[in-house]
Amino acid sequence: MTTAYDFSATAIDGTERLLADYKGKVLLVVNTATQCGFTPQFKGLEAVYQEYVDQGLVVLGFPCDQFGNQNPESDEDTAVFCERNFGVTFPLFSEIEVNGDNAHPLYQWLKQEKGGLGPSKIKWNFTKFLIDTEGNVVKRYGSTTTPEKIKGDIEKLLPKE
Repeated sequence: MTTAYDFSATAIDGTERLLADYKGKVLLVVNTATQCGFTPQFKGLEAVYQEYVDQGLVVLGFPCDQFGNQNPESDEDTAVFCERNFGVTFPLFSEIEVNGDNAHPLYQWLKQEKGGLGPSKIKWNFTKFLIDTEGNVVKRYGSTTTPEKIKGDIEKLLPKE
């Protein structure tokens, strides 16, 4: 059986990261963009990350430029933008595609697990996938669902002391 831990991705600094490094954590995987109407969600994502990181949550941001050219910056510029404007400290990855033939394997799997508009489609930036501590996709949220609205679902999945 495939889980999130079977994938790897290039971090925004160019290093390869195994998602297995996050084993036992609750993951919130988000395709992000710097010039999107939903870009202010970076603030909420960072706030949720800070609130729950010590309890076992990791937010993983995957910049994507497939929707209206809304992430035109280089990886380096994206990292600076996110840190400077929203204080982002959660892990960011190198820009990927989430739809089409060149979709990142993680996103191919995420869409297969929780189809939303159908297994082959992510509608827009800031689509979120919640993954449990076993690496299974629990829920998918559309762009309009703010990170704050997901807190209850996150809390149910966090490891109990």
